[in-house]
Amino acid sequence: MTRLFVARHGETVWHAENRYAGVSDIALNDTGRRQAEALGRWAAGAGIDALWASPLGRARATAAPAAAALGLPLKVDADLTEVDFGSAEGRTLSELPADQVAAFRADPVNAPFPGAEDPRKAAARGAAALRHVAAAHPGERVLVVAHNTLLRLTLCELLGIPLSRYRSVFPRVLNCALTELEVDGTETGLIAYNVPA
Repeated sequence: MTRLFVARHGETVWHAENRYAGVSDIALNDTGRRQAEALGRWAAGAGIDALWASPLGRARATAAPAAAALGLPLKVDADLTEVDFGSAEGRTLSELPADQVAAFRADPVNAPFPGAEDPRKAAARGAAALRHVAAAHPGERVLVVAHNTLLRLTLCELLGIPLSRYRSVFPRVLNCALTELEVDGTETGLIAYNVPA
């Protein structure tokens, strides 16, 4: 059984403004850099054996202090990239057409924003990525840095929760907070959610 500690990256300017960042490569702001340093300090005392991250710069920059503290290489998996929000990229909900926002809020899986990645595909790739990481590190403790919406969809996929409920069951993943999972093959247990580092 592998213990995964999954964290959302630190804050960016867009996140502070509640803009959809998705696949846009937005850098950490000063708060995000402080959050990343705190995550690195946590990792230094947590017995972490391996580090993985999304390829987006904000995720790699968040994982960098932990990699430096532990003297471990940072492994990158493209399947940990955030969901592509299509027409919502870089925008707030108030800047989007009201009918699109209403449809998304009512059914975020079947009514994603125009041009967005299918949430079902995102959930599948996120779950496959975490299972791959767990399989590569049997019995170890692994820190994974990824993204808010991808993580919520992935948690639903791994835990057997209907994807349509990802926004209500997991309202948000806080920046640099830890979600602890036990993964054994295709079985996943949730130990803790949104714990500050």
